[in-house]
Amino acid sequence: MSKDDTSPYEVKSTELASEAVWHNMKISPEQRALLLQQKPCCIWLTGLSGAGKSTIANALDAVLHSQGKKSFLLDGDNLRHGLNKDLGMSEIDRAENIRRVGEVAKLLVEAGLIVVCAFISPYRRDRQMVRSIFAQGSFIEVFIDTPLNVCESRDPKGLYKKARQGILKNFTGISDPYEAPQAPELTLDTSRNSVEDSTKQILSILSL
Repeated sequence: MSKDDTSPYEVKSTELASEAVWHNMKISPEQRALLLQQKPCCIWLTGLSGAGKSTIANALDAVLHSQGKKSFLLDGDNLRHGLNKDLGMSEIDRAENIRRVGEVAKLLVEAGLIVVCAFISPYRRDRQMVRSIFAQGSFIEVFIDTPLNVCESRDPKGLYKKARQGILKNFTGISDPYEAPQAPELTLDTSRNSVEDSTKQILSILSL
């Protein structure tokens, strides 16, 4: 948080923003979902770096596609190459990162898609903020609860090593906290569950 304890979600109003008016659309989200013949939702995978979020998210997206479902995958690293490339790793920047992703995911869900999100999203407050903008039952939080030592042993990007050396600052699990979900819809541990089994468990709780 900043020194003045300003909420990371507070948007500074401008003269232009104050003139913005919400425009209702002729086609409703329900009509779009009906056209696609599926129940849209946001499946939010959270967990440490190396926990297996992206691997499971990609596998889940592939299975949904093979079943004829209209889905889309939002990956944390990918969005930092474009939409969120202006953001760093401070607490405020991370909050803004997740806020933007949440809004994009909401738009895609309103378009009728099944959206799979893979983000560390270490703070409960940020994840709760995203959940709050979705309709009841359309936000599915999946906690990839893989132990830190397992994630660190994988270290696919060499990030844990750099964090231990002090090269990377504000690294979740080492120099920054990870606040585990208190009531996720599903908890998985990729040191015990295979990718295939994890994908099946996620599919089993969806009402598609």
